[in-house]
Amino acid sequence: MNELEILDPRFRAYVLPNAPLVKLGEGFAWLEGPVWFADLNCLLVSDLPNDRIMRWTEDGGLSIFRKPSGFANGHTRDRQGRLIGCSHRHRCITRTELDGSITVLADHYDGKRLNSPNDIVCRSDGTIWFSDPHYGINTDYEGGKQTAELPSALYRLDPSDGGLRVMADDFVGPNGLAFSPNERLLYVAESGPQFAADPERHIRVFDVLDDGERLAGGRVFHTVTPGFADGFRVDQDGNVWSSAGDGVHCIAADGTKLGRIKVPFTVSNLTFGGRNRSRLFICASHTLFAIYTNQRGAQQP
Repeated sequence: MNELEILDPRFRAYVLPNAPLVKLGEGFAWLEGPVWFADLNCLLVSDLPNDRIMRWTEDGGLSIFRKPSGFANGHTRDRQGRLIGCSHRHRCITRTELDGSITVLADHYDGKRLNSPNDIVCRSDGTIWFSDPHYGINTDYEGGKQTAELPSALYRLDPSDGGLRVMADDFVGPNGLAFSPNERLLYVAESGPQFAADPERHIRVFDVLDDGERLAGGRVFHTVTPGFADGFRVDQDGNVWSSAGDGVHCIAADGTKLGRIKVPFTVSNLTFGGRNRSRLFICASHTLFAIYTNQRGAQQP
């Protein structure tokens, strides 16, 4: 029986006390960027410092999907089902075509190199949104030390014409991001300076205006503790399921922490997948876990 903490009665309906937290694999350096492929019934996940993307299936277990990966971090799928990813080493956004070839979608803004794209999501209009902090070029561990040419920012890429726009630049360390189910809200993690003793860390929420052309607001939505929000996903009811230092926290759309799933290691990221998008895949430091829930993730491509 897994360990659950119920802080709000609403959380009881989302979790299954008899569903165990299952270890799918271990021995990684630092797991990130999980993305579920329902049509292939597999999970892809970045083993970031080891410069590889792993593939997991129920029947086949774990195998290497791509190595080297360009120190890949966050992933998503576009409306055509193609893999969209962030590369720390090459400081770019890539798309894996259906024939397996890789296309660089963006690597410069205003004539300067991007920093180290971190996390990424696709909107229903086909636009691609990603965070671009300095984390991946600050150390040799996650991509290699390089000189930053741009401030940290949140970008919107229109792949139809290659247009790249800054949507918000008042971040020190933008990190995970996710849209609400109706795409009227955008949640973005602010992870703060990488080596600061006491960085300011929280999840911010923006209003999406003009059919995705503009953001407004950016208020603090929730502060995760212990640890901080790195990556997160939103379920079909608009709750945010966030990484934390002690597991996965479920946060209601009003900012109330509903409860948590306790995980023995620091969680960096997570995604819904599996049958009916109700299985939560959890990247916990060097270990990959999964747990069935009684909630479904928001519909993805």
